[in-house]
Amino acid sequence: MAKRINQTVLTDALEREFAARQTDRISRPVDLRRLGRTWGRARRAARRALPHDQPAARLVQLTLGLLVYGVSEALMLAPSVGVDPWDVFHTGLARITGIPVGTVLMLIGGVVLLLWIPLRQSPGVGTVANIFVIGVAIDVLLVVMPVPHAFWLRWGEFVAGVALNAVATGLYIGAGLGAGPRDGLTTGLGRRGRSIRVARTGIELSVLAAGWLLGGNVGAGTVVYAVGIGPLVHVTIPWFARERVWPGALSRSPSGS
Repeated sequence: MAKRINQTVLTDALEREFAARQTDRISRPVDLRRLGRTWGRARRAARRALPHDQPAARLVQLTLGLLVYGVSEALMLAPSVGVDPWDVFHTGLARITGIPVGTVLMLIGGVVLLLWIPLRQSPGVGTVANIFVIGVAIDVLLVVMPVPHAFWLRWGEFVAGVALNAVATGLYIGAGLGAGPRDGLTTGLGRRGRSIRVARTGIELSVLAAGWLLGGNVGAGTVVYAVGIGPLVHVTIPWFARERVWPGALSRSPSGS
């Protein structure tokens, strides 16, 4: 029996041909170039909607970036498969003090900010917001976020956290309203003649070792983050930059604000 679809009468033969074309369309590989062009058009539309010279646009981008950063941190912390070097230190301190890890992050952020004084670094609104927004978001989310037991779900959650972390880093750094306390410490040393790479590596190895001694969350995820975050932010920081990014932003791996 013939069927009527969109006012077109299909015989059995035409119906089979129609179904074959639909199946072929579904099974066709994704055109990454088309996705790239779509993403480019979306970015240009967003830039036109939020012009670079509008402070409100920068504040919106900063706030979104910090909130997403807090979500990404919670996603990486919850599965307990390892975290970035600074969070190894934070989780180590949380373990021995009993203070929630987000609160530890805020306290250490304040201490690190004091180290800016001899380096003659000037904090921005983003620097101060960084300390509080991310820490509060982590503490709230870790209370309500379910922790999966299945191995693949835990790793899926962690990898999603790493990807979101890169996007969030591009958003808050790209807003141009001030680097996070830990990032500013590195760039401050860089402005005084130290190598950005050497300074960053030295700082992160130090906090990683201290966190490990304190019983922090070291694991395979620590290695995954260290290897993956650099290439990811190399892409995301230029995506969201509203001005020239601060020196060395693309030559190191940001971790934890």
